[in-house]
Amino acid sequence: MINDIYDVIVVGAGHAGSEAAAAAANLGSKTLLITMNMQTIGQMSCNPAMGGIAKGQIVREIDAMGGYSGIVSDKSAIQFKMLNLSKGPAMWSPRTQNDRMLFAEEWRVALEQTPNLDFFQDMVKSLIIENDTVVGVVTSLGLQIKAKSVVLTNGTFLNGLIHVGDKQLGGGRMGEPRAFGITEQLVSLGFEAGRMKTGTPPRVDGRTLDYSKMEEQKGDENPQRFSFLDTPKMTKQMSCHIVYTNETVHDILREGFDRSPMFNGTIQSTGPRYCPSIEDKINRFAERERHQLFVEPEGWRTVEMYINGFSSSLPEEVQLTAMRHIPGFENAKVFRPGYAIEYDYFPPTQLQHTLETKLIHNLYFAGQINGTTGYEEAAGQGLMAGINAHNKVHGKEAFTLNRDEAYIGVLIDDLITKGTEEPYRMFTSRAEYRLLLRQDNADIRLTEKSYQLGLASGERLEKVHQKINESEKLEAFLKNTSLKPGLINPILAEIDSSPVDQAFKTATILTRPNMTLEKLEQIDIIKDFTVDFAPEVKEQAEINIKYKGYIEKERENVAKLHKLETIKIPDDFNYSDLKSLSTEARQKMTKIRPKTIAQAGRISGVSPSDVNILLIYLK
Repeated sequence: MINDIYDVIVVGAGHAGSEAAAAAANLGSKTLLITMNMQTIGQMSCNPAMGGIAKGQIVREIDAMGGYSGIVSDKSAIQFKMLNLSKGPAMWSPRTQNDRMLFAEEWRVALEQTPNLDFFQDMVKSLIIENDTVVGVVTSLGLQIKAKSVVLTNGTFLNGLIHVGDKQLGGGRMGEPRAFGITEQLVSLGFEAGRMKTGTPPRVDGRTLDYSKMEEQKGDENPQRFSFLDTPKMTKQMSCHIVYTNETVHDILREGFDRSPMFNGTIQSTGPRYCPSIEDKINRFAERERHQLFVEPEGWRTVEMYINGFSSSLPEEVQLTAMRHIPGFENAKVFRPGYAIEYDYFPPTQLQHTLETKLIHNLYFAGQINGTTGYEEAAGQGLMAGINAHNKVHGKEAFTLNRDEAYIGVLIDDLITKGTEEPYRMFTSRAEYRLLLRQDNADIRLTEKSYQLGLASGERLEKVHQKINESEKLEAFLKNTSLKPGLINPILAEIDSSPVDQAFKTATILTRPNMTLEKLEQIDIIKDFTVDFAPEVKEQAEINIKYKGYIEKERENVAKLHKLETIKIPDDFNYSDLKSLSTEARQKMTKIRPKTIAQAGRISGVSPSDVNILLIYLK
């Protein structure tokens, strides 16, 4: 039926698979996207939202490189918020609430319009391996489809097991079958596999809720966008609501603990530390009298509501009884109960930085199969796997991002170097150079790199150059324009800042705490010059001026790191010969095979003295 030999086959059409397929195909590879259900391409399996702390930076990085997640998010957004604005710009993180059905629809439209991309609905049950190289896949229909590379993005479907109370159902998502065969084959080939757990909350009928008992959460007055392209601006938004659990809710939930698969030993695998179930929260934090919940709409044309913070695998009747004691939920009707799901993953230390496996050539893993959690983390990996699968089969150099270049680089380096035994989630705290990795400059950091690859368009690159030129022009104006005390002091008084008795450069005044360019635009000479600059240009110039010293310090630290990154460790280096290394360091480095001294130093269990021993030996 399918006699073509593909450059890249992508297995799974979630966030990782969709980005992988789009990247490979847009680069020119003949690509096949295989999914178990064509109706669930780009499905938001859990919360109807994109971005958030550190995750929003990843979405902007994907967009800057020519991926689709930002565009799809913008087109399906029902609310936009820039989080952490009360903190420094390194912490600012964009987030959209999305129409779940429209999000999936926009993903499918985008993929169907992508050249070089074919689709097929079936389940892949095994890989075709020849001479330690993947050369195709075998489907449940018995088809053998040949390929030069394969990207596995199986999500939670590998031997997925769903738990609702004492009920267990095989599936990758509720109502959808699980995938089997791949794990067993890979283990037989020498791969190490493990189990992880995640969960999802109940969905309720929004018509049965009393929002007057909740706190309304509106979107930003001037909503921004994820994409650096001119995606449609939001003209209307939907509100979310905040509500809290109480002791009565907790008592009802505790009564169901004996039937909870989390507490009766049924679930043995590790769940996400930073997104625990409601029963886990009240068990671990027994002293807390209440827990915050977010009531999030699922879309423009549905009454379904997502109860963020109430993930549960307790029996459905316990979930409903407890929920009806939450203010505003007294008459709540449940559309779908919450559930937990266990699934297979492969410890990511078995991968190279390109996301190609070390054991099998031309085989790539991306997404939850690598132990991560979150749409954004999956999409970032998918993009990189798609790029590298294309590059490998076309004889091009591998493409990787360093920790100082992108959150995607931090994510992959953490996975490859440190591994993970629990679902990995990105945070700003994981990035040493987060002031360099801001959401506002993702295009400046990455678009040129992607353009050189052939992925980012000329239109994107032109926009970046224009943004850089205009921000430099604005910075020069602010640095060279002096303001007299009579103009400055009234504005300084507004922010309780000490007055001046002589003229100062505008840039100097801008560095004062709580001073902003927007406040200085009250002065005509400033406003007249800045009026035609786009908001993102003003933001870029302001950050560069206000945080110049901190940015330069981080760049100095990056330069020091790069010296260690240039000291390569041979692939066949025999660590067992270095008896002066600690036993743990020898074992860890033999397993992970770090490429550089810098990477070796990031491995858990490798001490500074171990690094110095390596340095001396390699010199």
